[in-house]
Amino acid sequence: MSKNSPDQGVFEGHKKLEKNVTLLTACTLVAVAIGGIVEIAPLFWIDNTIEKVEGMRPYTPLEQAGRDIYIREGCYTCHSQMIRPFRDEVERYGHYSLAAESMYDHPFQWGSKRTGPDLARVGGRYTDDWHVQHLNDPRSVVPQSIMPSYSFLSKTTLKVADVSGHLTALQTVGVPYTAVDIEMAENDLYAQANPELDAGDLEERYPKAQVRDYDGDPARVTEMDALVAYLQMLGTLVDVESAAAQAELAEERGR
Repeated sequence: MSKNSPDQGVFEGHKKLEKNVTLLTACTLVAVAIGGIVEIAPLFWIDNTIEKVEGMRPYTPLEQAGRDIYIREGCYTCHSQMIRPFRDEVERYGHYSLAAESMYDHPFQWGSKRTGPDLARVGGRYTDDWHVQHLNDPRSVVPQSIMPSYSFLSKTTLKVADVSGHLTALQTVGVPYTAVDIEMAENDLYAQANPELDAGDLEERYPKAQVRDYDGDPARVTEMDALVAYLQMLGTLVDVESAAAQAELAEERGR
């Protein structure tokens, strides 16, 4: 290769860039800035990065309380809520997770470790009694389980300091709770776990909300009621087969 060839000139220029720390840093920052703008700028011109699917709704106050207990007890450290589109996962856990199914999660509970099974579609798979027994004494239903006992949940009366305030905070970050949802939050919380109370239009405002006594103790609403209500809701809101078909059809039309 001759000294005056174009390739030689490129190599010489690159050598100068590598030897000049200030110039290399400046060029790196410019490259990263351009890449960042290309990735981020389009987000300012779209309303939402998640396509809405029929059936999705915010959590009821009782389900939200159960979700808070789930997070408080660190359940996410052993259980994921994200079924990946792989054959082995779909055959074991059910249809792969859709982005819209966690659109109202703050924070997300996708998880990164599975000491226990994925819970994205655990809703309706077991009875309330099974969940209560499993949480009270895991090895009585799953002998090989290493999960600790959460029997204290059945003995702990559910207490939420400010139910309406909690929903208002979630509304602030984009969860579409209405003024009626916020006003009726405390009544909804206890009515969902006690069929003897007047639930009003709870099931109309929260489609597929399950109103019943979850822990077998109708005398009071416990943390066990809330956690089981949350678990029984997971994966039940969206008709995933229909949603997946709609997504595939939209993709075909876009080609």
